[in-house]
Amino acid sequence: MKTTGSGKTLMVLVFVSLAFGLAMLASAGIVESQKIFGSPYYLLKHQFLFGILPGLLLFFVASRINYQNWKKFALPLLLVAIALVVLVFIPQFGLTIKGAQRWVNLFGISFQPSEFLKLAMIAYLAAWFSRRDGQSLGSFSYSIAPFLLVLGFVGALLYLQPDFKTLVLVSVIAVAIYFFAGAKLSHLLVLFLVFAIIAGFALVEPYRFERVKSFLHPTVDTQGASYHINQALLGIGNGGLFGVGYGKSQQKINYLPEPVGDSIYAIIVEELGFVGGAFVLLLFILLALTLTHIARSVNDQFGRLFVLGMTVWIMAQAFVNIGAILNLIPLTGAPLPFFSYGSSTLVSMLAGLGIVRNISKHVK
Repeated sequence: MKTTGSGKTLMVLVFVSLAFGLAMLASAGIVESQKIFGSPYYLLKHQFLFGILPGLLLFFVASRINYQNWKKFALPLLLVAIALVVLVFIPQFGLTIKGAQRWVNLFGISFQPSEFLKLAMIAYLAAWFSRRDGQSLGSFSYSIAPFLLVLGFVGALLYLQPDFKTLVLVSVIAVAIYFFAGAKLSHLLVLFLVFAIIAGFALVEPYRFERVKSFLHPTVDTQGASYHINQALLGIGNGGLFGVGYGKSQQKINYLPEPVGDSIYAIIVEELGFVGGAFVLLLFILLALTLTHIARSVNDQFGRLFVLGMTVWIMAQAFVNIGAILNLIPLTGAPLPFFSYGSSTLVSMLAGLGIVRNISKHVK
């Protein structure tokens, strides 16, 4: 089956984002790589070998498998993802970094199973809702009750790690798919109240409360709780219209925390200015439009819901990251898709986009 125009556009956007992201990672990570690993391009090589290469392999493999097969294996895929998340609590497999149990080490390879859980949840919920008719969706016992049961179990595992940002993102993705499937307004209101209560309890944690305080009052405690956001805004302000020049960021030299992680957008704007930051936003907007076009064009509920789930995942994570760095929302630690260092997110996201590319071959 031939690749459609939207499928070709998707591939171009993915490759441009990966190339641009790798170039910015090379610049943002040069100081940290030298300081920690004794090689200026260690993080770049690691991202390429363990993120981009396996991610692109899965992208092309998934793009050649008929996407309907994922509907058949959605439940086993979710069970495997949940089993991997459970492994983080087993000392022989789980790794604790900075007080959080979010990583698993299998056969000498470390990764975050929660990133693959996002993809599995999208596939499972798309398959589950595609089998429900309007009457089932309107029933409390056949729609929202089992939906909350699955989401509650997954959410409990993520909360115990603790990985609150992933819990929020998975919840947003799940509720969005539920909405696109045709959920009743009363059911959505119930979900909103449940999540509002959970969010209220989550803010009791001191470090989360400090992030909210630094968001509301960024000029207070600039050497403490507000240090991160102030250094990010300083880098963005230094960038101006065209930036200080590629590779010439000062904030990445032991000033800005996580320059290759959730702060990489600040480095991009500092080095490439408003133009560079706007170009990143444009890439995500074009990707969102392309994915939305594919979702609207495919004549299949499972395919449509899967693409919309992927769209929400990528866009929510991107704009939460950018919004936090611009101090539009509190800092969350969410990585910027295609740009931030981290192979688990990249591999799972590219695998999902490979499925989307196959779906694009079946559009009307």
